[in-house]
Amino acid sequence: MLQKIVAAAALAGAATVAALPASAGQTFDAVKAKGFVQCAVNTGLAGFSMADSQGKWTGLDVDLCKAIAAAMFGDAEKVKFTPTTAQQRFVALQSGEVDVITRNATQTLMRDTSLGFNIAGVNFYDGQGFMVPTKSGIKSARELNGATVCVQPGTTTELNLADWFRKNKMTFKPVLIEKLDELLQAYSAGRCDVYTTDASGLAAVRAGQLAGKGEHTILPERISKEPLGPIVRHGDDQWLDLVKWTLMGMIEAEELGISSRNVDEMLKSDDPVIKRFLGVTPGYGKAVGVDEKWMYNVIKQIGNYGETFDRNVGTTTPLKLERGQNALWTNGGLLYAIPFR
Repeated sequence: MLQKIVAAAALAGAATVAALPASAGQTFDAVKAKGFVQCAVNTGLAGFSMADSQGKWTGLDVDLCKAIAAAMFGDAEKVKFTPTTAQQRFVALQSGEVDVITRNATQTLMRDTSLGFNIAGVNFYDGQGFMVPTKSGIKSARELNGATVCVQPGTTTELNLADWFRKNKMTFKPVLIEKLDELLQAYSAGRCDVYTTDASGLAAVRAGQLAGKGEHTILPERISKEPLGPIVRHGDDQWLDLVKWTLMGMIEAEELGISSRNVDEMLKSDDPVIKRFLGVTPGYGKAVGVDEKWMYNVIKQIGNYGETFDRNVGTTTPLKLERGQNALWTNGGLLYAIPFR
């Protein structure tokens, strides 16, 4: 009898929770009221977030910010960017200066808990590597014992570096410089033997800031897991939902074969999954507090995940990155959209 009572109470509780409408929080309301999304981005990293001479921002992380705006307002241009260093980015989010971090930031336990943040998914799987001047002749990180290493402070990169050298019973001398341009100047000038950051960052600076400054080799070792993605503050589940599901939607669109080129034709699809996803059949938009055509707007204006990857960092760009871990799970990668259901 007791078991029946407990089961009935649990079912009643579940039904009550399921019936509760989604409620907007402080960030969601504030973003809606001001009419734009404020994103923390890198101060300048080719392929991810870089401003040109006219102040126009482009990159994989910039596209994600614009996608959030397209989901929220139906207009990908309703964005503002705050360039931040590795040390500034978290302060900017905690203080409310920005609404979301879309710069290359690693998701970790301590950032998710002690810093008061929520992780909203992964938009780039990476791993920390090392780059050296090709003329050094160094072929492996195992040859770096006693090396002077340029690294940005306040990063997982700095912590991973110390752990890896300690684990391998090797020594190194860190050169800690916060601003990327200044750090790369030090590396170019020979103040350090090696530069370390995420492998994508190494490829980006080699194609960008270090272009024309000699040949540089990215060593084969990857010494960490670096899942990069958007981060929001604790305390506003609806804002977290919107950011998270916008990213999931870009991945889902690629899985479904929906792109910026065919999305209008896909509106005519008889597939119930596609009809729900594009808002022809309503429900998903209401669930996250936006227009039912939110994912149509994202894909039409920004594209699916594969389109943004290829456009910004893919094999036809200066970075020449293969999809690798960032391929869909159906193609041997790690990208897997949580079901839209």
